Amino acid sequence: MNTTRAYSPFLRLLSLSGIIAAIFYFLHVIFGVQNYPNYNSLQQAVSDLTAIDAPSFIIASRYSALYSLFSVLCCTILCLIVAEHPSKTFRLGIYLYTVMNWISSIGYTLFPLSGEGFQGTFQDIMHVYVVTISVVLLSIVSLILIFIGGRRHKETRLIAILGLIALLSMFLGSIGTGIFPKEVFGVFERFSVYSVVIYTAILGLFGYLYRAPLSDVEVEAH
Repeated sequence: MNTTRAYSPFLRLLSLSGIIAAIFYFLHVIFGVQNYPNYNSLQQAVSDLTAIDAPSFIIASRYSALYSLFSVLCCTILCLIVAEHPSKTFRLGIYLYTVMNWISSIGYTLFPLSGEGFQGTFQDIMHVYVVTISVVLLSIVSLILIFIGGRRHKETRLIAILGLIALLSMFLGSIGTGIFPKEVFGVFERFSVYSVVIYTAILGLFGYLYRAPLSDVEVEAH
């Protein structure tokens, strides 16, 4: 007896936008670096590529905008797909992760860095102390909830474990940028940034493959 519910093919296909988002993100990095003379990936943050005065601003921002669009689409669709998951904790984790993506998409678009690093302008303050802190806190809380709520159910156990790995990668990046020399700042910063991008892509694949468990009443009806 089939005890799972499959969603419409169109809805599941839309969830794959998370993978498309990751592709555009790494394109924004690749083409951004190519159009930023003397950019040092070991030392500089990814966000320097989309700073207003960066030579790579125009081309990198285009791909970054597409990344934001598809990541938000993926997570929003995923909210619909997991809406009937038995764990409220898991659902809340997905919802908060989606809110994080919305804030990231809107916030970084409205407040890109004014220049390399932190220049102290209003835009930079909003970018670092409002948008980034909000994104980091929501990422941490959402990934913890996804792990706690998802690990108890076989259909979400793997995505929960991968969420924990993404969280640990974020912590590694944060710790590394704080204790290691500035000469390798960019390396550890990418642990934090890339973990979210890659996990969003994995969530997209999860949404495509996910089959919601039927309730006891629905199982009996079958």
